[in-house]
Amino acid sequence: MIITDKIYDEERALYGIQDVLIKDCSFDGPADGESALKECKDVTVKHCFFNLRYPFWHNDGLRIGASELTSSCRAALWYSRNVEITDSKLHGIKALRECSDIKLRNCSILSPEFGWSVQNIEMEDCDAESEYFMLRSNHLTFHNVNMKGKYSFQYITDSTFEHCLFDTKDAFWHAENITIRDSIVKGEYLAWYSEHLTFENCKIIGTQPFCYCKDLKLIHCEMIDTDLCFERSEVEATLTAPVISIKNPLSGHIYVPKVGEIIMDIKEAKGEIILGDPAVL
Repeated sequence: MIITDKIYDEERALYGIQDVLIKDCSFDGPADGESALKECKDVTVKHCFFNLRYPFWHNDGLRIGASELTSSCRAALWYSRNVEITDSKLHGIKALRECSDIKLRNCSILSPEFGWSVQNIEMEDCDAESEYFMLRSNHLTFHNVNMKGKYSFQYITDSTFEHCLFDTKDAFWHAENITIRDSIVKGEYLAWYSEHLTFENCKIIGTQPFCYCKDLKLIHCEMIDTDLCFERSEVEATLTAPVISIKNPLSGHIYVPKVGEIIMDIKEAKGEIILGDPAVL
């Protein structure tokens, strides 16, 4: 079944539809209806415009390509699975929640509270601006994603990020089993209370990172404008550039070329700081 060049604005306009291609359609109009494609299965959407609320709830097998979901398209995808979104704009608040098995490629995301409680999401070549991005989600695989916002990746688990750029404060709080490679992470108070977090060949920028961490690993990383690092953390780190100050690491080893100040003023601080070129040491 193919639907083309239609305008829908009524409530539940295509409720429960299955095995359909929807092309060049607009979901907008004075009736201001919600939930246009609720409880649908095996739906492909191409070159469509969505300006109404809650269009894709409880979908199984959804393909969205070259489409626009505006700022008025609130809570666009909830409780859906097996979803692929390519070359599209997701600009409404709360655009992805309680979903599973999601793939996004070459998308523009402008959506506060995006990606809450999502399982198995792959994101590639995307730009995102959000607050509380990907809260309480797991099994994230990101490649070449640029993200700007606040409070991102909190309480996430079992995830991998490669060749990404994140400009975000309070990121990765309470995160568990995370690997970040060949990426730049800029922001204040990075990764507090995280467990089993590994940064490899990364650039880390900002004040007071990595406090209260367990099993923290930094492999060949550069830290810029970072002070009061590693407070009360269990850490193994090989750093390639000087840092401003290190404070009270609980255990482990920190290899660093130079540090402006070392603060060890609690008895629990047993971490060892080794100064010099890590390649020589």
